Amino acid sequence: MTTYKLQVQDDDAKPNTWRDVNDGTGKLQIFTEEAVARNALLEQFPVLVKLEQFASGSKRTRVVVVSAFQDIDDEKDK
Repeated sequence: MTTYKLQVQDDDAKPNTWRDVNDGTGKLQIFTEEAVARNALLEQFPVLVKLEQFASGSKRTRVVVVSAFQDIDDEKDK
């Protein structure tokens, strides 16, 4: 099963530096559905997400797969 996490780019001077978004307890937020992850991103960073919809500049938020090989690894374990 593919899982997703949220990331935010905080520093305009370092556009390739992203940080994972954690919950209130400091634990990484993990989602099993991409649509749910995108909704959580919109709820937590509404201004940044809306700006991205109208601006053609660099992205400040993203939803990424936790492990690109997760499905393959799961199949090996079976």
